[in-house]
Amino acid sequence: MFIETSIREQVEGQRDDRLRVLVVGGGVAGLTLTQLLRRGGLNPVLVERAPDNAEAGYMLALMPLVDPAMRALGVQDHYRSQSVPFHRYRLHGHRGPLLREYEIDTLLNAYGDYRGIARGELLEVLSTHGAPISYSATLKMIRQTAGTVEAVLQDRSGAIDATFDAVVLADGLHSESRARLLDPHQVATYDTDWGGWVAWIETDAAHADQGDEIWGAGFFVGIYPVKGRAGVFVGGNRTDMRAGPAAFVAHIRAQLHSTDPWLERALAQVEIGKDLYFWKLTDCRADTWSLGRVALLGDAAAGFLPTAGIGAGLAMESATTLARHLLDAGSENIDEALCAYERAQRPRVEAAQDNSRQLAKMMFRRSRALAVIRDLAVRRVPLGTVLGPIRKLLADRPSPA
Repeated sequence: MFIETSIREQVEGQRDDRLRVLVVGGGVAGLTLTQLLRRGGLNPVLVERAPDNAEAGYMLALMPLVDPAMRALGVQDHYRSQSVPFHRYRLHGHRGPLLREYEIDTLLNAYGDYRGIARGELLEVLSTHGAPISYSATLKMIRQTAGTVEAVLQDRSGAIDATFDAVVLADGLHSESRARLLDPHQVATYDTDWGGWVAWIETDAAHADQGDEIWGAGFFVGIYPVKGRAGVFVGGNRTDMRAGPAAFVAHIRAQLHSTDPWLERALAQVEIGKDLYFWKLTDCRADTWSLGRVALLGDAAAGFLPTAGIGAGLAMESATTLARHLLDAGSENIDEALCAYERAQRPRVEAAQDNSRQLAKMMFRRSRALAVIRDLAVRRVPLGTVLGPIRKLLADRPSPA
């Protein structure tokens, strides 16, 4: 449960903490870190620029990378009750016919659960034990001294000056606070030129654990299970999508030779054009994640394309690693703790980011000839081979101790 609290109250609440930590961004990464620090006996200040956390956003398929964080937070049971197993994965060719069906969780169950959950429900799970947060709050200034970080924060009541031992910037792919740490040339953006609309449909027993994807020529359709419903993603080159959802869905239907009622339901929901969330498919990579007593976390450090479905899981893993280093640190060696966090997580995250980019190059094709070749290749390549880089990440997970 989120507990709306003023910045001033939060700052006062950490007055006697051995480490005073500010976390900017109340999304998945920032909230995971904050709650882990709270479980470790600290009272970090958590600020979020949005006016609330009501936006449902999008669906997530969470790899077992998140299991250590769920255990450390004591929310495993709640997580399982608010999510669903992701069991079957059905891949369709560029004209619609089913190419292959996999039991995807069986390829990952040696490492833990693979589950579907909506972003809003994940935030609810992470805040199970109470999460004080300041909404409509922004970081206006930070200045590092020899032993602290001085910050100016602003919420609905005005500006507040505060001093912290460490500041973590976790405010997303388009982080505004990151510009207070790094120059623009230190953050590289990768743009696929694609985007897509997210919609929701009610599910049924036959599809409750099933995900479907169509890799088309110039379009992509995905359906992913969450509790009680399924998330739908319909995407393509942004130039081709300018006429709007109805026209783009008509363009997709004109290319499909076969489909089924489940996929038709998904297309029809996007075609209606109501309550859609648009996802521009870009990512980013920061040259460095830590500078003195300030660190980047989650999408602010390295944003992900959704192609491998691993970004949120790695953000939570990174938050768990950062929490461990901060809780083991004293105020005198915060910079060393943040450097150790970067050394541990940055290579793993960037390797997974590279994999997501490679998948995007394979999935996001406009050429029909290349789509035909891809369909033939997919029939022959086992999913275990495609998941090889992810399984390696799971096998080499950092110790939770």
